[in-house]
Amino acid sequence: MSPLNLHLFSVPGKMDIRYIVEACRPYLEKKDDPTVAFLPLASLYAERWLEVTKASFKNLGRVENISAELMSQKEIEAVLRDCSVVYISGGNTFLLNHRLHASGIMPYLKKKIQAGLPLVAFSAGAMICGPNILSSYDMNTVGTNFFEGLNVSPFNFSCHYPLDAHGQSVKDEWLQDYYFFNDNPILMLCDNAYLKVEGTKTTLVRGEAYLWRKDEEKEKLEEGQLIKV
Repeated sequence: MSPLNLHLFSVPGKMDIRYIVEACRPYLEKKDDPTVAFLPLASLYAERWLEVTKASFKNLGRVENISAELMSQKEIEAVLRDCSVVYISGGNTFLLNHRLHASGIMPYLKKKIQAGLPLVAFSAGAMICGPNILSSYDMNTVGTNFFEGLNVSPFNFSCHYPLDAHGQSVKDEWLQDYYFFNDNPILMLCDNAYLKVEGTKTTLVRGEAYLWRKDEEKEKLEEGQLIKV
């Protein structure tokens, strides 16, 4: 069985990053010098996230910040090689994906995650786990030509999926265009959703989420449900 170990969220917490910290905790406790490889690459204001992240992980693990512009590929890979868990925060999905590809670290990151390195991510960080990022609602302000995701899940993702019927219908109409050119299913995560991937098993741990397969009606998922392609 594949050793994939993913914890994916639409939001990181309730005005904080408590969901992220709790998902990372098992990989940091009772370890010598536990480290969190922090990739705030979806944001143009990464320093804001860094302060909050270091404070949130105080007494639990050391946060190693990764900058795609200020660090070499070898330096980034060294952090990923030695870390206990990878944490990818939210922001603009196209910017995040561009930085991962342009810096040259995308293949190594994918290799490490496929080998079992735990990944905890929200919003844009979750969006890049699929085959591509073309179901993102973000603007491609960076003008990237990189659209291939980590492809560690067969599902594409759509985060911040509305809870209300009107909001869902607007988002569904927009997402429908994805199926003119692609066939794989989309997982739509509401802001209370927590999705866990263990090996080949994808499960909705809590919250609300929907599965949309091409040419089918979307399916509301139940908590604890094993999600099949």
